Amino acid sequence: MSEAVPVDPLPLTGERTVPGIPEENYWFRRHEIAYARLLDRCAGRVVLEAGSGEGYGANMIAEVAARVIGLDYDASAVDHVRAAYPRVEMIQGNLAELPFEDASVDVVVNFQVIEHLWDQAQFLRECLRVLRPGGALLISTPNRITFSPGRDTPLNPFHTRELDAAELSELLEQAGFRVELMSGVHHGPELIALDAKWGGSIIDAQIERALAGEPWPAELAADVAAVRTDDFVLRTDDIDASLDLVAVAVKSEDR
Repeated sequence: MSEAVPVDPLPLTGERTVPGIPEENYWFRRHEIAYARLLDRCAGRVVLEAGSGEGYGANMIAEVAARVIGLDYDASAVDHVRAAYPRVEMIQGNLAELPFEDASVDVVVNFQVIEHLWDQAQFLRECLRVLRPGGALLISTPNRITFSPGRDTPLNPFHTRELDAAELSELLEQAGFRVELMSGVHHGPELIALDAKWGGSIIDAQIERALAGEPWPAELAADVAAVRTDDFVLRTDDIDASLDLVAVAVKSEDR
């Protein structure tokens, strides 16, 4: 990935993932798959990434987009993106009140963010407002059914409300969008093999070691560090069994 400047990494907080940390690589690649698979929808467009976090995704988008604007509430993240990814126009602001004119962008990207927001419906209405007619919202979020199974409240303390596919579709449609694609992230063959190797779940193996506060076994660390973006697959079938939801929602041409 070009046009990135070496700077100190953002600290891991549990609220965002960052590149370049071997023990974090599984989660980083799992998030990166949404950018990789939907990148063509940003080609030649004016793109707003609402909740851009560390900025690696906005920098990926900058490879193909006409213009990329990043927006984040966290001042340290804003400073980091400005220093590390100079192609990204970075703004500090609130996602509940997007600081942009009506119909001013072609694409809004919101990956692994909506589950952190208190007023998800308000945010989606704001996305619709700033999109031009025919514009698209690209959105991903953990699948509640598999991420926090059997729970009314999220396992992750940074999440306010997690969604399943039906709930995400309903929110998008109520905001005025048409859902063009609803898909899910699944493990591909290599990760399925790692699941079997690590007692049924490579995810649980990582969580167990993290909670124990002990050094990882060398073999587990090597397996996690070797995970690639292409080890994940995006599918429209068996969506309730997916790890994360990835959707494309479109604003009507006549709005």
